[in-house]
Amino acid sequence: MDIMVRMTGAGGPDRLELAANPSEEPGSGEIRLRHEAIGVNFLDIYHRTGRYPLPSLPAVLGVEGAGVIEAVGSGVTRLTVGDRVAYAGTPIGAYAATRLLPETRAVLLPAGIPARLAAASMLKGLTAHMLMTRTYPVGPQSTVLVHAAAGGLGGLLTRWAKHLGAVVIGAVGSVEKADFARAAGADHVIVGRNADIVAEVGRITAGRGVDFAIDGIGGTTLAKTLGCVRKFGTVASIGQAAGPVPPLAVELLGPPRSLSLARPSVMTYAAETETYQRAAVEVFELLQAGIAPTIGGEYALADAAQAHTDLEAGRSTGSLLLLP
Repeated sequence: MDIMVRMTGAGGPDRLELAANPSEEPGSGEIRLRHEAIGVNFLDIYHRTGRYPLPSLPAVLGVEGAGVIEAVGSGVTRLTVGDRVAYAGTPIGAYAATRLLPETRAVLLPAGIPARLAAASMLKGLTAHMLMTRTYPVGPQSTVLVHAAAGGLGGLLTRWAKHLGAVVIGAVGSVEKADFARAAGADHVIVGRNADIVAEVGRITAGRGVDFAIDGIGGTTLAKTLGCVRKFGTVASIGQAAGPVPPLAVELLGPPRSLSLARPSVMTYAAETETYQRAAVEVFELLQAGIAPTIGGEYALADAAQAHTDLEAGRSTGSLLLLP
C-alpha cells in the first residue's frame, strides 16, 4: 500500500505520522505523479515547527520531487503519461508516494538527469538562480560569502558561484565540513560556529569585504554578516536555521556602510510561472554540466522524521532525499 507522511501539528519530528496514500484522479489541468525521489529542505522544518504556519492541519509537507506521470486530467496538453518530470514550489505535499500537481508546476526532465539528482536540486537550484541573477549579478569580479557551505544549498551555491568565476569564501561549523566546502570549490573556508567571521573575512579580503553575502543561518548571525560586506555591497537573508532574526536597526545598513539587504523568497520566485519554467531549464543545463549538489543522505519515506532530526541537528552534509 502506498503511504504518505503528514504533519499533525506544529512541533518536533514526532508530529510527523504515516498514513495511507490512496491514488486520486487528477482534475482539470492536473497530473498525478508517482515519486521516485523527494527533496528534504529546511523549509519543511520551518513548516513543521510552525515558524512558517500552514493554513490547515493535518498537512503533507514537502516542496520538491521528481518521478513519472501516471495519469493526466482534462486540459493537460503539454505532458503525457510516462513523462519524467520534476517540480518545486507550491502547492506543498511532496511527502507521499503519489500526488496531484498542476501541469504548470511540472518540468520535463532531460534524459541524462536521474530523478534522485533532480529531486535534490530543484528548490536549491531555483534558489541559486534567484540569488545569482536577480538578487545580485554574480560574475568573475565578485567575491561571495556563503554560510553553511557544506549543506545542500551551500554546496550548490559554492559550485554555481565558482562556475560564474567568483571567489568564494565558505563558512562551515566543523573541520569535517570544511573538506566538503573545499571539494565544492570554496577558495577560502572559515571554520567554527564561534569563529570571528567579520575578522576572518576582513583578513581574507584585505579589509575590503565581500561583494555579496548569502546568510541562511539567521538568528544573531545576520548582524555579523552585515559586517563582512564592502560598502554598497549586498546581503541576502534567506533562512533562519539558528532561529528568527532579531529586529535590525536601519542604521546598520547605512549611510556609512551603504549596504543593500535583500530578503528574497524562492517560493515567490517559483510562483512566477514564466520565471519558474525558464529558471528550471537553466538549472537542468547546469546539472548536465556537472554543477550539482551532492546527495548526502537517502531515507525511506517512512523515515522522514529521522531525516528532519539529522538536518535540524546539523549532522548532515549535502542534500537529503526521501525515497518512496
